Amino acid sequence: MTPDELTYTAEHEWVRDLGDGVVQFGITDHAQDALGDIVFVTLPKVGATLTAGEPCGEVESTKSVSDVYAPVSGEVLRCNEAVETAPETLNSDPYGAGWLVELRIDGALPMLMTAGEYEGLISAN
Repeated sequence: MTPDELTYTAEHEWVRDLGDGVVQFGITDHAQDALGDIVFVTLPKVGATLTAGEPCGEVESTKSVSDVYAPVSGEVLRCNEAVETAPETLNSDPYGAGWLVELRIDGALPMLMTAGEYEGLISAN
């Protein structure tokens, strides 16, 4: 299930607009399913400046290590420390408790894919 209230990137990150120029992001259900059992997560530091499309962390599973890409540019306000101590949360609740980072975005929120567009992308692959 791909939540309609979120937007998505081709790199399999989701973005939730929290209002007042703040967003939260994480990896999609499709991404966590492809990775398998997640065993380790590395997140950026609070205060770091992220650039859209650039790697900002890593997710390690029993299968592989994958970069997490910043879906938007901005300053890191908060990281989800719970996923660093319990990385399996990304497998069980990628759109809820498995969020990764909150950012104050630079400028307006960019146009990302809708849930329908993202579903089309992953069904085409």
